[in-house]
Amino acid sequence: MATLSNYLFATGGLLLLFAFVLGVAYTTVLAVGRRTAGSSQPAAAGAGGGVSVLATGAVPLPGGDTVAAIAHGLTWASFMLMGGSLLTRAVIVERGPWGNMYEFSIAFAVGILGGYLFLQRRYPIRSIAFLPLGVALFLVGYAASLPSAIEPLVPALDNPPLLTIHVAMAMIAYGVLAVSFAAAVGYLAQGEQDRFSWLPSHKVLDEVAYRSVVIGFPIFATMIILGSYWASIAWGRYWGWDPKETSALVTWLIYAVYLHARSQAGWRGRPAALILVIGFGAVLFTYFGNLFFSGLHSYSGL
Repeated sequence: MATLSNYLFATGGLLLLFAFVLGVAYTTVLAVGRRTAGSSQPAAAGAGGGVSVLATGAVPLPGGDTVAAIAHGLTWASFMLMGGSLLTRAVIVERGPWGNMYEFSIAFAVGILGGYLFLQRRYPIRSIAFLPLGVALFLVGYAASLPSAIEPLVPALDNPPLLTIHVAMAMIAYGVLAVSFAAAVGYLAQGEQDRFSWLPSHKVLDEVAYRSVVIGFPIFATMIILGSYWASIAWGRYWGWDPKETSALVTWLIYAVYLHARSQAGWRGRPAALILVIGFGAVLFTYFGNLFFSGLHSYSGL
């Protein structure tokens, strides 16, 4: 079954690569189509007398919808295959399949794909799909570079129920917050003036970013609480300012600041989007930090 898990992961990773390439192609088709249509139609009235792409009612080049549909199907297939890889591995180890960085990285990528697929059902965000898919692809590539052998858990991790729930919450929260990062980057590019007609409007991007944090923030908080409880069992204390504990707390505080800032009129828009970019940087630091800073969480399996 371990071989089956590896095959499912490899196939899912390959399909994710194709989905990412098609996602980039779809966004490019939209951008080129809008520019082409905008330049071939009469200029809209404006103070500068130039062409207004937003006012032309331009449409994307033919084939864009097909490219988007194929990319979306491949994303679903990749999500199912890599999820199946984790499920197969879970059957083998009889717990959550995340006892080392190889398994963490696959789970993180699956969390990102799941978060994107969930949110795109409600919001028109396929034109920025390449951003979360790109982050997920990076994680898949990283996982492919790591040892995939199933090894016994280190003593601190040998608590299957807490391992399964605690790390699953981390991967779900990280994955959903990756979508907020993508929406924030899109917002910074779009601006409140909606510079690009091929991107979702700034209102849609702001709403996607906010909804992502609303979903991910309480899950992240619960993950920290469960981790503290687990620490009391494994190490005899609830909190010890371990590097990973500290960075997780700082990350949570950044998103708390975002939620507060967004409720204040003066901090909405670009400032709030910048906070989300910083926040996801903190997520990545929390995730990879144990590779560079020694501590009780240094059990990557490398």
